[in-house]
Amino acid sequence: MMARRSLGRQFGWLWAAYGASTFGTWLAFDAFTLVAILVLHAGTTQVSVLAAAGLAVGAAVAVPLGPWVDFRRKRPVMVAMDLIRFAALMSIPAAYALGRLSFIQLLVVSVLVAAADITFRAASGACLKELVRPEDLLIANGRFESTTWTATMLGPPIGGVAIGLFGPVTTIVANAVSYLLSALGVRAIGGDEPKPSRIGVPRLRAGDLLDGWRSILAHPGLRALFLNTMLVNGLIMATAPLLAVLMLSELGFAPWQYGLAFAAPCVGGLIGSRLARRFVERFGQHQVMLVAGALRACWLLGLAFVGPGTGGLLLVILVELGLIACMGVFNPVFATYRLEQTATDRVARVLSAWSVSSNATIAALTALWGVLAGLTSPRTAIAIAGVLILATPLLLPRRQSTPLLVDL
Repeated sequence: MMARRSLGRQFGWLWAAYGASTFGTWLAFDAFTLVAILVLHAGTTQVSVLAAAGLAVGAAVAVPLGPWVDFRRKRPVMVAMDLIRFAALMSIPAAYALGRLSFIQLLVVSVLVAAADITFRAASGACLKELVRPEDLLIANGRFESTTWTATMLGPPIGGVAIGLFGPVTTIVANAVSYLLSALGVRAIGGDEPKPSRIGVPRLRAGDLLDGWRSILAHPGLRALFLNTMLVNGLIMATAPLLAVLMLSELGFAPWQYGLAFAAPCVGGLIGSRLARRFVERFGQHQVMLVAGALRACWLLGLAFVGPGTGGLLLVILVELGLIACMGVFNPVFATYRLEQTATDRVARVLSAWSVSSNATIAALTALWGVLAGLTSPRTAIAIAGVLILATPLLLPRRQSTPLLVDL
């Protein structure tokens, strides 16, 4: 058995901060939707607007924040984003306790949290590249990926129980506290953080706002992965609400069965993330990224054939297990490649542009597939997404990685 490699005390605190906020996020999975339905008695249209608008508007708000982050120390930015998320989320239980909670407040908070999420991820990616040696980036990303899938597996069921016992805003409070713990973890990293070369710049140039996208599109490997991940993630997320309608409304599955169908397969992500490093050592980064990236596109179509009863539940679990296991291998290898191929002074801009584009794509495809399901049926819309995603491996980079991206 291989000994567990230590990545140092500073990475340990960054990982602890990531773990706290990730568990809080998944503990509060769909919390805004539940509050909108249970407390504000919102209809289908309002719930859909809440889901799509938070992503889309939050992405738009975050556009200028990517270059802003690149020109500042990353850890103070991360702490600030954690505190913004804490304050925004705590406004919801406060308003609920006073009987003043409104749909508009939920919408505004979802936008603030989405924009802060994007900014935090951009800063944390740059921070990770500074704290960890290049040869240890895959190990670090693998540990983040394992944490994500563990939180995804445990958080929603525990959150559901907490809501049942303590009320609809319980998990929102827990999520807010998790951001406060994350801020404390980031502060505990300590040490000297190098000053970016343009720290203290009074204002951003117009061109700085587009630098992230320019850097991505100028690099053949990043450009291919950008297009691939936008479509794959967008199509997968667009079918999620449709599968919920299909299972819960049309096929009569109980909510606990629906939760089990998505919690149990997360063990595949945990296993995949633990195997990613070994696969890279044996087969090479490019080959693993190509094969795992292609395999993760082969599963979605199976969800169109789900039926009632135990057989249908097992089919969903099997399909999700295969999909998530492939993602568990692909994600840390892809995240490492992206950091390796991005110049240090552009990491925040690239990650911000990537997250903004991802959120916007998911919002657009979720809305489009909702319309498609209304014109046809949820099962037909899922099948169309499953067929389209089969073409996405054509967008994966076919050649070995190119040298590190330099300033343009």
